[in-house]
Amino acid sequence: MKIFVAGATGAIGQSLVPRLVQAGHEVFGTTRREAKRMDLYDLGAEPVVLDALNPEQVATAVAEVRPDVIIHQLTSIATVDMRRFDRSFAQTNRLRTEGTDHLLSAGRAVGVKRFIAQSFTGWPYARTGGAIKTEDDPLDSQPPKTMREGLDALKHLETAVTGADWTTGIVLRYGGFYGPGTSVAEGGEQTEMVRKRRYPVVGNGAGVWSFVHIEDAADATVAALEHGTRGIYNIVDDEPAPVSEWLPELARQLGAKKPIRIPRFVGRFAAGEAGVVMMTEIRGASNAKAKRELGWQPAHPSWRQGFAR
Repeated sequence: MKIFVAGATGAIGQSLVPRLVQAGHEVFGTTRREAKRMDLYDLGAEPVVLDALNPEQVATAVAEVRPDVIIHQLTSIATVDMRRFDRSFAQTNRLRTEGTDHLLSAGRAVGVKRFIAQSFTGWPYARTGGAIKTEDDPLDSQPPKTMREGLDALKHLETAVTGADWTTGIVLRYGGFYGPGTSVAEGGEQTEMVRKRRYPVVGNGAGVWSFVHIEDAADATVAALEHGTRGIYNIVDDEPAPVSEWLPELARQLGAKKPIRIPRFVGRFAAGEAGVVMMTEIRGASNAKAKRELGWQPAHPSWRQGFAR
């Protein structure tokens, strides 16, 4: 098939594109920077340089390629300031709203058969009830004020993609990425914070996180291309875990000292309400649907082995 990967030079794109090429697909990958054209050639994709927020450029590129499938992996995340969460994700929020709409419009014009889009399962689920959520569980109705724009952007993307009745719209709610090219990798931003003991456990550290190795996320995306049906899938490993468990283990694997512990009120001052919620209240996600319907099994079933590798 002919596949148009929007955001092909991101962390997941760098793992996904070679897998698509190896599977025999003709891949066209986008980047907004001319300097990354050769990177896409090296990955095996035909480069497409465009501004994903320019509807004319998107429409022209998709019309020229006439893909069978569009895979939307557009993000633009720099350093995250938890006190100003939505400001840190402002560009990504636009890509998840305006960028999604532009890709859907362009895809409809050429009749793409499948439209697969990246969402996130790290914090959006409701912070009530059980610790592990499925795709049928509600999202947070009262997120912290600084995360509301981000949640609205994710809701827009998910509704627009799954509601597109002219194609098979598939949304992949990835867990927290770790591995090559992510912030949880050797030399990554979060990893270095742990090494320097600047990543504390806040309060009881009961917030449950779901991780996925970046290569497992790419494998799941290929599986969704081949087997997915209209709807939403959590793409996470088998072991959701509270911060109080995974963060000290990550420090141990790095040979770093144990993270310090700080009370909630100090965490609120340092990282804002969003940071406290992430550390103490968020829920994890179940991967049962993805394993059952996509035939996908993460090669790194637990962050424990994944961190070690």
